[in-house]
Amino acid sequence: MEFTEKTTLEEVLEFSEAERVLTKYKLPCLGCPMAKIEMSGLTLGDICAAYRIDIKNLLVDLNFAARRFGGG
Repeated sequence: MEFTEKTTLEEVLEFSEAERVLTKYKLPCLGCPMAKIEMSGLTLGDICAAYRIDIKNLLVDLNFAARRFGGG
């Protein structure tokens, strides 16, 4: 699987290295109780737009980690 702007947070977190990459970008959803409830509907694109996170670099890092560590 390749991560895209349409990938949900739930799908991303199935990948073991995802939390490390998301933490690098200070993604606030990781500690948010509402995100845990809504993560199947939250896309990376929506989250990055809401929190002004650089989606292009985030996707590069997630996909690099997925290839390197065999996830995604």
